[in-house]
Amino acid sequence: MACHQPVQSQKEATTPLLLSSSPSKPLSGEAFNHYHNYAARFFDSLLIRRGGFNGSILVAKNGTIVYEKYCGYTNPSQKKDTFTASSAFHLASISKTFTAMGILKLWQLKKLSLEDTISTYFPHFPYPGITIKMLLTHRSGLPNYTHYLEAYHWDKKKMATNADILNSLYTLHPPLDFPSGKHFAYCNTNYTLLALIIEKVSGETYPDFMKNSFFIPLDMKDTYIRTPANADQAMPSYEWNNRQFPREFLDEVYGDKNVYSTVHDMLKWDQGLYPGPLFTQQTLDSAFAPYSFEKEGKRNYGLGWRMTLLDNGKKLLYHNGWWHGNNAVFIRLIDEDATIIVLGNKFNRKIYSTKYICDLFGKYMQHKEEEEE
Repeated sequence: MACHQPVQSQKEATTPLLLSSSPSKPLSGEAFNHYHNYAARFFDSLLIRRGGFNGSILVAKNGTIVYEKYCGYTNPSQKKDTFTASSAFHLASISKTFTAMGILKLWQLKKLSLEDTISTYFPHFPYPGITIKMLLTHRSGLPNYTHYLEAYHWDKKKMATNADILNSLYTLHPPLDFPSGKHFAYCNTNYTLLALIIEKVSGETYPDFMKNSFFIPLDMKDTYIRTPANADQAMPSYEWNNRQFPREFLDEVYGDKNVYSTVHDMLKWDQGLYPGPLFTQQTLDSAFAPYSFEKEGKRNYGLGWRMTLLDNGKKLLYHNGWWHGNNAVFIRLIDEDATIIVLGNKFNRKIYSTKYICDLFGKYMQHKEEEEE
């Protein structure tokens, strides 16, 4: 396994590596070594020594990178091209955090209401009463396009677009999975529609809106939205046995997926999600609040964010991703200003056990959890 990590002096390692809107709390050399050594032992055991990991890892505290490592190759079947800090991975469903915060940015600017119905933007939408908030919280009841298109015999030789997903709801009119607003059910269709609403309200394409609203302001130079125009630059993904996943007819739909980014850029995204130039505290409080309570349990969902609500009052904010061979974890511990990011392009189920490193920063993993996308 080819693994490497940047060589940093103690001064470099204990100084925040980016402009952060979170409180600046420089780390002492002793604190840095504590976090670094714990993370190194954890990931060596979980992913690196016997885990077959192929991707990038970053752990940060107070905006300071305390551990990062790059293992494997962009093409593991040929052991070709090792990863670097600028290697952009498909974030899969972590992309939903960008879509959700894009909607909330427009809400903060008073350009839309979360209680707007979808018919406000798409006249005669065939499922009345569904609101933007229901899409954000996965409470719409809409069927998942990743399932029903195939069931309705979509021509797989044709690449589906967001407009196709919207049109299919009109023309195919698949039945709701449950009455809108009744409960939570994770559904990619919700976020394809949110991307279209962003385009309607902003007057920009979804890729341009993300670039102008987030990627440029946060200096996320290696982050982009995959489109047909840049599909060839997108890093391919692989099965556990190094077989490359071919392109398929759902690969160009965005909003629910198709943000490509690096661990460094994702740290910048994390730091932009504290009160500051991009978002007010009110907006962030709305994003990170739970909205589904009809089922008992510690897990919940905010406006684009998964969360675990612990008995000790702590809240673990995160989102996982999984599309083809890409799987990823993005964890934010806002009480401690700690960030954990793992991005891979070769399927590895162990990546989802990354959450157990949260106890490095506080009492988070008080019980075992099942894996989830």
